[in-house]
Parts: sequence; C-alpha cells; structure tokens
Amino acid sequence: MNTADQYVKAIYLLQQMEDGPASTGALADRLDVSPASANEMIGKLESRGLAEHEKYKGVTLTDEGIVSARDALQTYCIIERFLANVLSVDEFRSEARELEPVIDDLVAERLDTIIDRNPNCPDCFDPEADACCHLEVVAEHVEAGEQRAD
Repeated sequence: MNTADQYVKAIYLLQQMEDGPASTGALADRLDVSPASANEMIGKLESRGLAEHEKYKGVTLTDEGIVSARDALQTYCIIERFLANVLSVDEFRSEARELEPVIDDLVAERLDTIIDRNPNCPDCFDPEADACCHLEVVAEHVEAGEQRAD
C-alpha cells in the first residue's frame, strides 16, 4: 500500500534526480505500482493542491506539496535510521517502507529523540542512493570503498 505521503516523497526525490518534473513511469517504477495506479494518485494529489500534472511532461509538486514531501521524507529518515542504527535490523529499508504509513507524528518525534537526527534532515537524503547519508550501514560501506546500499 502506498500512501499520499509516499507519493509526494517519491515525486520530490524524482524531481531532484531528474532536475524537473517526475515522469509517471519513473514514479510508478519507484513505488512498484502500475502507471494507472500512479496516475490515479496523481489526480488525487492534484485535487488536494499538492501536485500539478502536465500530460507528457510529468508531475511537479506545489509549494504545499514540497512541504508535505519534506515532512514525509524526514519521517522516513527517522524510521530508517532508528531501524538501522539503533535496532540493527538487516532489512531496515523494507521494514521502514512497511512502517512509514503507520507511524504518526508523535511516534516519529519520540524516535527522533533516540536517533539524534542531523539538523540538515531531510536534505541528508541522497535520492540516487535512496538512503540517508547518516545511516551507519551506508557510512560503513562508503568508508570501505564499497557502493552504497540499495
């Protein structure tokens, strides 16, 4: 299940990687959904004033959509870092994606106090590596000269 927050987060990251509108195909691929499902949610995001879609060009976030995406990305980073750095969960990325839609702001705030979040979050998230640069797991791979985790 992909929520509106997951969609705006994905659009935000794709816009950064593509330096422009996010294509519907790339969005569908990133969220592992059909293009039809992606189009349906884009329509819902447009009706909520979070996104604008131009046929054959792609989707961009409105100012309100960017705020929503950054909030969602920050929450995701908190969950991901808590699972990886505090609990040492091997499959932290898939677990974070599963937990993301059900973690509310209060729980995210409390997890945040445990992980000692970097003040530049969510700008610490590398869309190409699909990971927060403050993940200890990622940092260990980088220090060892290995590629970042997927």
